[in-house]
Amino acid sequence: MMDSRVFLPALLLVFGLASVLAQSTPDDVCEKKNGTNCEDCLKNVSCLWCIKTKSCVTYPVKTILPPHALCPLNDARWGLCWMNFQTLIITLAVLGGVLIISLMVCMFCCCKCENFGSQRFEAKMQRKGDKARTKQEQRTAEMKQRHQEIRQKYGLNGPNPYSRFA
Repeated sequence: MMDSRVFLPALLLVFGLASVLAQSTPDDVCEKKNGTNCEDCLKNVSCLWCIKTKSCVTYPVKTILPPHALCPLNDARWGLCWMNFQTLIITLAVLGGVLIISLMVCMFCCCKCENFGSQRFEAKMQRKGDKARTKQEQRTAEMKQRHQEIRQKYGLNGPNPYSRFA
């Protein structure tokens, strides 16, 4: 199973986006922090730091990703000062792709293994059935042989005398 450290940044992003969407702060709170540094700006979860313009702006929640006119993705920081949006998007896309592919491979393997198991079970049951049928045929042949020997011993080998009455 995958390590929980891999999913921690994604989980933080989801909770961060949820809190940004749920928060209703005045627009000028982030703009008051212009001229400070990234850490001071990002203390408020609704703020976005742009390295290029060294400005703190309110995160544009309606567009999900900040528009290029506001701040290029490579220079935009949100939540963490050391991770830009471009890296975050690529990382989450790769993790999502790996997760989807591993889920599909797992489903394919499980279905194939289940099919393989049922085919093995059916083959085993077929072998048991064939074995039982063979034993029954041997017993029937032995029984007929014994009956024939008894008939010969007591002289009942000829035609059945009661066949005329039928």
